[in-house]
Amino acid sequence: MPRLWSDGVVTDERSLTEIAETVAVDAAELVRQRSADLRDGGAMSVGTKSSATDVVTAADTESERLIRSRLAELRPGDAVLGEEEGSGAADGDAGGVTWVVDPIDGTVNFLYGYPAFAVSVAAQVDGVSVAGAVVDPVSGRRWTATKGAGAWLDGVPLRCGSPGSLDLALLATGFAYRSDRRQRQARLISAMLGKVRDIRRGGSSALDLCAVAAGWVDAYCEHGLSRWDWAAGALIAAEAGAQVTLPGDDRELGADAIMAAAPTIAEPLRAALIDCGAAAV
Repeated sequence: MPRLWSDGVVTDERSLTEIAETVAVDAAELVRQRSADLRDGGAMSVGTKSSATDVVTAADTESERLIRSRLAELRPGDAVLGEEEGSGAADGDAGGVTWVVDPIDGTVNFLYGYPAFAVSVAAQVDGVSVAGAVVDPVSGRRWTATKGAGAWLDGVPLRCGSPGSLDLALLATGFAYRSDRRQRQARLISAMLGKVRDIRRGGSSALDLCAVAAGWVDAYCEHGLSRWDWAAGALIAAEAGAQVTLPGDDRELGADAIMAAAPTIAEPLRAALIDCGAAAV
């Protein structure tokens, strides 16, 4: 595999995957503890971002700061792009490693105690994910992937599903925080209901992409995600054999659309989404 430089240290993608997993596990343990504190009646500060429904908790910030601290120890000099604290110095330097971090993907679920949230950590080079880990604090599951080398769940290799037709496919999706866009997304999914087996909405894009990798769902699509939402999960899905379209790749699906699907239904799913008005979402 190609070798990557960081502050004079040579590292390959497998080593980056190990670091992503190590750091994500540490953060996931912190998130698990904070979730338990909430369930036991503990208080936690909660703010909002893009809308009243787009929440951020003290645990999000604490988790990201832990990740940044651990990465500074393990990969000094690398850039970090995080959901809560933005980008660090050197972000986007050609050939350098940028860590893309979602300290709690599924914060609303976390706040309510709904067990579908995760820590996501990915290493990117020139905007392309080369290593990633998604860790579920509730179950302890560890999803990892290395570009060109495969994807794993707790060390077991993953392969996505292979439904025989679109009408037999289980589709996962998610919704934006803004009310107007949620309504457009709802119209799209309503139209898609008659074209697939059924639809699931879990509330964590990282876990939805990992579910595609495991074959727990056959496909996933959503509009409006940020880089930290998909950086690790999309790599995991792709390395498990899924066909992945990232934001900006296919304007007919929508400029900010992401789609991950079993290859057997990827093309008919794309066609159905376009026919149902995906570009207008």
